[in-house]
Amino acid sequence: MAAHFGRLRKGATTTAVAAVAVAALSASQAPGVTTDDPGRQAAGAAQPSGDANTGGAGGGATGDSPYYTDLPPLKSPNPSPSASPTTGTTVSVGEAEAGIPATVLDAYKKAEAELRASKPGCNLPWQLLAAIGKVESGQARGGRVDASGTTYSPILGPKLDGNGFALIADTDHGAYDGDPAYDRAVGPMQFIPSTWEWAGRDGNGDGKKDPNNVYDAALAAGHYLCRFDRDLSVQSQMNAAILNYNNSTEYLNTVLSWLEYYRKGTHEVPDGTGTLPSHSSNSDPGSSPSPTTPATPSTPSAPSTHKPGGGGSTSPTPKPPAPSSPTPSPTPPTPTQTVDHLEDANTGKLTATAGSAFGTKVAVRAESKASKGVSKVRVRFTIIGDTDATFTGGESVATVVTGSAGTATAPALVAGEKTGDFTVRATVVGRVLGGLDYTATVTPRQADTLTRTSDTALTCVPGGEFADQVELKATYKGAVAGKVAATATLIKSADDATENDKGPYFKDADGKTIRTLTDLTTDADGVLKLPKLYADDATGTFLLRVNTTGGAVLTVELKVAAAAS
Repeated sequence: MAAHFGRLRKGATTTAVAAVAVAALSASQAPGVTTDDPGRQAAGAAQPSGDANTGGAGGGATGDSPYYTDLPPLKSPNPSPSASPTTGTTVSVGEAEAGIPATVLDAYKKAEAELRASKPGCNLPWQLLAAIGKVESGQARGGRVDASGTTYSPILGPKLDGNGFALIADTDHGAYDGDPAYDRAVGPMQFIPSTWEWAGRDGNGDGKKDPNNVYDAALAAGHYLCRFDRDLSVQSQMNAAILNYNNSTEYLNTVLSWLEYYRKGTHEVPDGTGTLPSHSSNSDPGSSPSPTTPATPSTPSAPSTHKPGGGGSTSPTPKPPAPSSPTPSPTPPTPTQTVDHLEDANTGKLTATAGSAFGTKVAVRAESKASKGVSKVRVRFTIIGDTDATFTGGESVATVVTGSAGTATAPALVAGEKTGDFTVRATVVGRVLGGLDYTATVTPRQADTLTRTSDTALTCVPGGEFADQVELKATYKGAVAGKVAATATLIKSADDATENDKGPYFKDADGKTIRTLTDLTTDADGVLKLPKLYADDATGTFLLRVNTTGGAVLTVELKVAAAAS
């Protein structure tokens, strides 16, 4: 869709000059990456040709819905101190375009603070959320939100029915967008329902995840931009994040324009008084339809077209039907509508040790009733269960578009530290069909060899303490075995591994004698250093046995003898 650039500020230069400004910005901040890493598709992605598993273009959070193309003024904000009309605190006052409604601005800043704590490596600036909020909804239609941050009426994008937009059949039964036939982008940050289902967040602590709440939507957008361990202080990674949100170079340039403008200064304005944009990426030259509209009841006799901010509506004069109008052809079913079931596509056994990647990926095939593969169908893979395993990039949900053979392969699974079984479920987005469940197992880390890091003899006098602590190193198949569980026991003899009742011992936190240590773990380098050992009055040679997960065993001699006179 060709973007039509325009400005709201009186006396602004022509759109031709605006286009030159964007071109200059584009040259200085060219996009580095236009898609996610190979093998990953954002939920709600558009359906690329070919095999999506090799990394095609994605429809991102918005389904590549229309957006506002108005550019910021060429003049910098140059803010000056003033008192906030809503809080009484000192804020900056400058250009009208630099004003952001108070509640909306607060939502952006709170989202930045939460991401700074939960994903500090992302370096998300709140001004980026403000820039996206500007082009997606005009800052929630100029800040028309209540005290909790919820818009007074839902903000909806156009139907994604393939008529000038992406084709995304209904995925939420109209729960978020009120449309049971096709999906529509929803809320101040314009999430499509299938993306919000897994990306939604509760940003205002009311126990709900509402795409029409600016706190919830801003926090969800922040997490969406910070996926795949991105560092947004790196320009190429910021570009990739923005393009993944809405895959358009013009969109990228528009967002970057507002980002730089907001970085130079903003000020708070009362809710509902924000400046509204007027040009959309799907506008014809000279017109200014809005890409997002308040949801209102429709009337068959007089359909209305609303602009952001309640700018009124127009009722076109109905035209009489053309004589002898032919019967319209039935709309052909979408690929998603032709899917009858999912079949396993030779997925192998899913097993990995804690902290490592699974060697097998989950693969499914979307098939019709005739068992033929169906391409261009979105398949969602979801990790379910008490586990910290994720897909590559740290997400628990991944959506992949089927390729020409109807096959979709999930990103690689990465095991966390929790051991045991969990489930990976594959479902078709936009259809109520039975899914496929796969059981994945995370086994404990293992070691097959234990050695002492020193050959110094371990000796002690009766009633004394050993000068050296026992230190061991674990390996598995020759490699360092870090974070491996171990147990240490002072045993009776080489043939009797029961706990000894005399000789050397450890002390617990209360100073009491113990001769078995559990819950031991090697460090990242595979090293295990045991606590200090003490001796009672018994003399002789005693044995300390250490066992690890995986079967590594080492027996260490401890000698207790009276000191030479």
